[in-house]
Amino acid sequence: MNIHEYQAKGLLERFGVSVPRGHVAFTIEEAANAARELGGPVWVVKSQIHAGGRGAGKFKEDPNGGGGVRVVKSMEEVRANADAMLGATLVTKQTGPAGKEVRRIYIEEGCDIARELYLAMLLDRNTSRVTIVASTEGGMEIEEVAANTPEKIVRVSIDPATGISGFHARKVAFALGLEGRQVSAAVRLLMGMYQAFVELDASLVEVNPMVVTGGGDVLALDAKMNFDDSALFRHPDIEELRDETEEDPAELEAAAHELNYIKLDGSIGCMVNGAGLAMATMDIIKLYGSEPANFLDVGGSATTERVTTAFKIILSDDNVEGILVNIFGGIMRCDIIAEGVVAAAKEVSLAVPLVVRLEGTNVDLGKKIMAESGLPIISADNLADAAEKIVAAVKEAG
Repeated sequence: MNIHEYQAKGLLERFGVSVPRGHVAFTIEEAANAARELGGPVWVVKSQIHAGGRGAGKFKEDPNGGGGVRVVKSMEEVRANADAMLGATLVTKQTGPAGKEVRRIYIEEGCDIARELYLAMLLDRNTSRVTIVASTEGGMEIEEVAANTPEKIVRVSIDPATGISGFHARKVAFALGLEGRQVSAAVRLLMGMYQAFVELDASLVEVNPMVVTGGGDVLALDAKMNFDDSALFRHPDIEELRDETEEDPAELEAAAHELNYIKLDGSIGCMVNGAGLAMATMDIIKLYGSEPANFLDVGGSATTERVTTAFKIILSDDNVEGILVNIFGGIMRCDIIAEGVVAAAKEVSLAVPLVVRLEGTNVDLGKKIMAESGLPIISADNLADAAEKIVAAVKEAG
């Protein structure tokens, strides 16, 4: 789960991380009141969307009018920029060409920036440890730094048995070229970030940039936090921060029916039981020359109704030109899947090729149900056969 910048800063501040003062605003008047409460003479008006690159982004309505993060120096400018951002569509590298509508903005006090640094904490799955990633190249996307100047990235791994210690934080601070009281300020910030990461079950805490001010303070000027969905039951207060307007409607619908769905950019919809099998199915679709349109795991106990819902969700994507159903009936019975496939195909008036590969419990009954349905369902004997048939069927239909 992702949250907005202002929400991430609020959480980090609870753990002692220094952040600039600011207020969220949903209207022009709220933005003006926020600026008035903060006091001047400089404010920053920030679009709040779940995507990076906001400052370099462009609004569809006014591509020459500036990005999604703007420094202003008067109340009139606060109002004018709030008016320009709220309700407009911001396009960044991470949103894709469709962009995201800005429904809220963050009014923050200005900051005297002397240096911009990069700092993040994430889970390194290779070592099963929380790892600090830092760089002197703050304000830039870390992927660009890694590609062009990898020597400027510092990594410090933390043993989960002992947790973070002062020497971890000091090592990072020294590597970033901090000195004097900047070091102790950075240590406090790092210790707070780690505490927030662990206690809130985060999967990512990123501060880009972390800044050193002209007065020598160290602040989190921007903040991004992602959380482990599986741990949200332990954090109802964080779950309340979810902004469903920032999420894909199809993914929300899938979650409501206990389906694991992620939209992709391809043309072949996939319905599979089990994450590993789903990954293998997507891989073999690519091997046979096409691209998967989604990841969809119906789980091990899908009902006919859930399978029907899964079909509807797949077909809600206009890019889908064919569907591949790949089910191994262990806990899941193949006849249940077959009934769901037939019911769904009839209910949605299926107009794209459908290939179904069933294997496991009640497989013969499942194949019989599909064969007697009167529907143009293409049966496959194995995974390779299924992928080859759906790719060929889509090409023929096109």
